[in-house]
Amino acid sequence: MTKENKEKNESMQPALMINSQYIKDLSLEIPHAPEIFKELTKQPQLKVDVKIDTDDLGDHAYNVALSLALNGDLDTKKLFILELTYSAVVVLNVQEEHIEPILNIEIPRLLFPFARNIIAQCLMEGGLPPLMLNPIDFGAVYAARQAAKGKN
Repeated sequence: MTKENKEKNESMQPALMINSQYIKDLSLEIPHAPEIFKELTKQPQLKVDVKIDTDDLGDHAYNVALSLALNGDLDTKKLFILELTYSAVVVLNVQEEHIEPILNIEIPRLLFPFARNIIAQCLMEGGLPPLMLNPIDFGAVYAARQAAKGKN
């Protein structure tokens, strides 16, 4: 294939293609069950930590892992600890300067509804009330991460 044909073929490729999505890790702990269920008369205080990891798999393919750690507390007692890493293998056909923002903002934004559904379903199956996470501003998460890198 000539260089010209290769460039034409690459330009016809979609800019972003998600090849697969998968649960890499999922854990739910309810340390005070079943006694804590009697105390479940109000919404728990919720703390959510978000982490995004990316790996270059070569040949324009990347693995993006969206990790969400949720801690639910009832007053001073731990109601639940839920950890989910939801990942995707994606292929990008974009200019180099766009790769990092797409991997850290757009791909997590696309993965989040699936992760949120898994979390809601897992908590319900665990005997807890349904919980729907609010949307996350992955642009702000990325900006904070970049700012933290600049301080180091």
